[in-house]
Amino acid sequence: MGNRLSKIYTRTGDDGTTGLGDGSRADKDSLRVEAYGTVDEANSAIGLVLASETVPGDIRQFLTEVQHDLFELGGELCIPGHAAIQDDFIERLEAELDRLNDDLPALKDFILPGGGPAAAACHLARTIVRRAERRVSSLKKAEAVRDEALRYLNRLSDLLFVIARVLARAESGQEVIWNRQRNQ
Repeated sequence: MGNRLSKIYTRTGDDGTTGLGDGSRADKDSLRVEAYGTVDEANSAIGLVLASETVPGDIRQFLTEVQHDLFELGGELCIPGHAAIQDDFIERLEAELDRLNDDLPALKDFILPGGGPAAAACHLARTIVRRAERRVSSLKKAEAVRDEALRYLNRLSDLLFVIARVLARAESGQEVIWNRQRNQ
């Protein structure tokens, strides 16, 4: 574990750089900082989902575990060469995805983000995870990034879509279906 901060501001980033987990410095807009910063943003968005009282206990518990995973992923991206995300993390996402999706009707239409506050927040979290996936993909083109990082984010966005469907049905009894005929 690195040094604990007893003082929140250090002034070391005033020059537009930030410290990586290995002690090196990088520009604040570097691909690496963008990648782990967007993972952090996704984690915060999941926190917003969890702030809703309507999230069922099993989903709440699972999303809290996901937040821990995302913290691990952020650490992996912040420390070049570090490995934190393992295949069993991805398998856990897939098992939960299958469990939740089994009770949902097959998709016949596109779904709009919404359906209730928690469902809408979950859709927002999903899109931020997709952006994190794009940022990690960009980083991978320039530097070494483990495949597990991208696979984890890909599965997580799928899982958040399914959770948003579950939450919409729980909150409003239905999902918001895209009406392609609305202006015809």
